[in-house]
Amino acid sequence: MQTSTSKLTSKYQATIPEPVRRALQLDAGDAIAFDIENDHITLRKARPVDLAFTQALEGTLTEWESSADEEAYHDL
Repeated sequence: MQTSTSKLTSKYQATIPEPVRRALQLDAGDAIAFDIENDHITLRKARPVDLAFTQALEGTLTEWESSADEEAYHDL
């Protein structure tokens, strides 16, 4: 088993290490998915069905789009 690490920035962003990008055949602009099950998380290249599901939900998630909500949660 090979292990690669990456450090989180202050905005909770991380660079995907080159061995991981190669193993998942990731290119710049590709979407990734995180599968979460208890304390185990799997990173994988997002499939078309993942993206379609996300797009289908986007229009329904409007209840917290006010400027007050943006101000309250801007630093999360």
